[in-house]
Amino acid sequence: MQEKMRTYYSPCPVETTLNLIGNKWKLLIIHDLLLGKRRFGELKRSISTTKNQGISQKVLTQNLRELEDANLVARKVYAEVPPKVEYSLTELGQSLESVIDSLEQWGEYYKSSITMNRV
Repeated sequence: MQEKMRTYYSPCPVETTLNLIGNKWKLLIIHDLLLGKRRFGELKRSISTTKNQGISQKVLTQNLRELEDANLVARKVYAEVPPKVEYSLTELGQSLESVIDSLEQWGEYYKSSITMNRV
């Protein structure tokens, strides 16, 4: 775990944040998990309908593992057949809510500014 944290860490706090959540899939995963626990298939469907192109199983798995390694996402496996796995945000992951909300608000502002300038 120490090695993983070193790859996220930077003397610049903005760079550290971008190292942790700086791709579109991670942001969409966190945004979706802010609404509550999700199973893998639910996340895949939700994220694929959010974007025009869908996320592949491999990419979703990779991003979930990285978020779990960074202690932003928790993975709970239930001892059932077939296995049931749920993903949720950790307390640290929940703390990103204001960041995601700010990005969402700015995105709406940008879209309305562009629309108004084109009229």
